[in-house]
Amino acid sequence: MTKSNDHSTVLAGSAAHGRRFFFKRAAGALAAGFLVDETLEALPQNTNTNSKPSELRITDMRMIVMRGVPMTSPIIRIDTNQGIYGLGEVRDGASKNYALELKSRILNENPCNIDKVFRKIKQFGGHARQGGGVSGVEVALWDLAGKAYNVPIYQMLGGKFRDRIRIYCDTTESHDPKVFGQRLKERREQGFTWLKMDLGIDLATGTPGTVTRPEGIQAQYGGRPMEHMFMATELTEKGLAMMAEYVASIREVVGMDIPLSADHFGPLSVNSCIRLGKALTRYNLSWLEDMIPWQETELLKKIADAVDIPILTGEDIYLKEPFEVLCKNHAVDIIHPDLLTSGGILETKKIGDMAQSYGVPMALHCAHTPIGALACVHAAAATENFLVLENHAVDVPFWSDLVDGIEKPIVNKGYITVPDKPGLGITLNEAACKQHLAEPGWFEPTDQWNNIGRPNDRLWS
Repeated sequence: MTKSNDHSTVLAGSAAHGRRFFFKRAAGALAAGFLVDETLEALPQNTNTNSKPSELRITDMRMIVMRGVPMTSPIIRIDTNQGIYGLGEVRDGASKNYALELKSRILNENPCNIDKVFRKIKQFGGHARQGGGVSGVEVALWDLAGKAYNVPIYQMLGGKFRDRIRIYCDTTESHDPKVFGQRLKERREQGFTWLKMDLGIDLATGTPGTVTRPEGIQAQYGGRPMEHMFMATELTEKGLAMMAEYVASIREVVGMDIPLSADHFGPLSVNSCIRLGKALTRYNLSWLEDMIPWQETELLKKIADAVDIPILTGEDIYLKEPFEVLCKNHAVDIIHPDLLTSGGILETKKIGDMAQSYGVPMALHCAHTPIGALACVHAAAATENFLVLENHAVDVPFWSDLVDGIEKPIVNKGYITVPDKPGLGITLNEAACKQHLAEPGWFEPTDQWNNIGRPNDRLWS
């Protein structure tokens, strides 16, 4: 045994003796009905700490890119001068450069000053995938802070309202309602208590006389995607009846007592959205998702006021303020942030708390690896008006294998148990992750990003 190992053994034995002495003394004091000040003062001296948070500094940020988990997802690792690190994730489909361009702006910062660092970098985020870099870095800071203070993230957010997080999941589509209904029924049998379906106009377009739209309308805009209102696409009565009959067949299989949400309608006009919502009323859907783009507050309100099914949007919105516009105007009935777009863990909790003040509940969009999913779990646990969290990876067989330190399978009978370990409560399983890399290398150096920041990033003159 080496000298250093001898020293470690002595320290470990001394610490164990100290702990035994402390708890023996504390037990005696408790038996007497009190804890003397001297005993209380001994507590920190007998607590093993691996980090001194006030002196923690960010020294590096590196990345890997995963594929098929369920999408292509960049994973962030932020390193520190004390050997602990934090994990984050850039939203699926976004460039890892959205995060790397922030590296020079966070080096040498104390990662425990999460809000300060977030306010420094949030100007470099944006709606949809452009919010992924800022949000992913923010998640990694929370993971680091939790490890530094040895507490789970939800505890730093004020504690939790629930021990388990309800999950809904996407299910492989079929134009045959009996086939799709059976797939949803199997979800119920797996323990899921909230179902989700895609209900696009593609169900009807193969049948003549169901959809009215100009031929080649997309080419008119140079092939660029356009907001729904500019695509001149209308459902006919025949098309409405086909889509309503499809939902009716699904309800016959899964029953009326379980929540059933719908998404991916296609580029419908506002009037067709309203007509479809009215045609589906009798099937008591739990929400109609992203019927038109989220930016159109007045038009969303027009739909929400006319339809008796909850209207939901939000997965592409960055920061709290646009959500407040929707909630204040009651343009939607439920908000639906994606934590890896919205600004991260704390911003998502702020969004939920704000929405609650307007009487609006919050669901969470999630097509992430276990890192992003667990970030959502902590935010959901700490937010009172939370309803349900998406998981887009229920059918990815290796998804739970990518991380260690948590109960497996992570999604178990329709729920994720909130972990009590420090930070996110997980570590990467390197061997499993390396089987699903979209790019070669394992957290390779990123020194070329160390000095691209400018000192005058302020937003005023």
